[in-house]
Amino acid sequence: MLNKLREKLNEGKATVNTRIWSTWPTIVEAAASTGNFDYFEFLAEYAPFSFNDLENFVRTCELYNTGSMIKVDFQNRFYVAQKAAACGFQAILFTDHETPEQVKETIEKLLPKTPEDNGKFGYPNARWINYHPELKQMDYAAMNRSLVKAFMIEKKEAMDNIEEICSIPGVDMVQFGPSDYCMSRGWNCADHKEEVQAEHERMIRTALKHGVQPRVEIATLEDAEYYRNMGVKHFCILDQMDILMAAWTGTCKDVKDMADAIK
Repeated sequence: MLNKLREKLNEGKATVNTRIWSTWPTIVEAAASTGNFDYFEFLAEYAPFSFNDLENFVRTCELYNTGSMIKVDFQNRFYVAQKAAACGFQAILFTDHETPEQVKETIEKLLPKTPEDNGKFGYPNARWINYHPELKQMDYAAMNRSLVKAFMIEKKEAMDNIEEICSIPGVDMVQFGPSDYCMSRGWNCADHKEEVQAEHERMIRTALKHGVQPRVEIATLEDAEYYRNMGVKHFCILDQMDILMAAWTGTCKDVKDMADAIK
């Protein structure tokens, strides 16, 4: 099965995605019906889910010919990432890594167990291989190898190691995480906006220098144009909760204030 995000990366094309909290497939279906997204990311780090949910999320992405990504917790990343890949997810976004050794270990767990790759991922009997045991093992290994591996750079230690992390074979994408980064520095974001932006841009420059694609999380077209001029091609537009909260605290609040003022 063609990995949509891998295809875009290999061809040097730009991508747009949004993040989904809900496991209800209709949410993905509604967003995909707009035709405005290349792939969808399920925020497993934040939201409850079952493996049935993961399969249905991927099925919906496939129905609309879009790619799929899952963001996983650090502590259970190997288990969830392998299960998600077997369900059909085409990309994994890993959180909270701090050292090159952690990144290397994670990549090893996702690579196929072949003499060429020396990974730890076997041959799961799951929907990823369409349940057909006659699929050639090396064809499966090639499909496994196409998984896009992305990493959040969201700790001070990760930024201290950013050159080495971006030099590791198998690191496809990186994204800066300002909230976790500030917390790891003992900062509040609001008090250190310029320093945080400088570190974000340093991560982008470092990634591009090493041939790793940076992805930025943005809210406006102006944001996208700013980062495009830095060489960024991959844009994450808010997430489901951001979009809902904007409506709930915007128009909903305005109308409630008006209603409360009616005598």
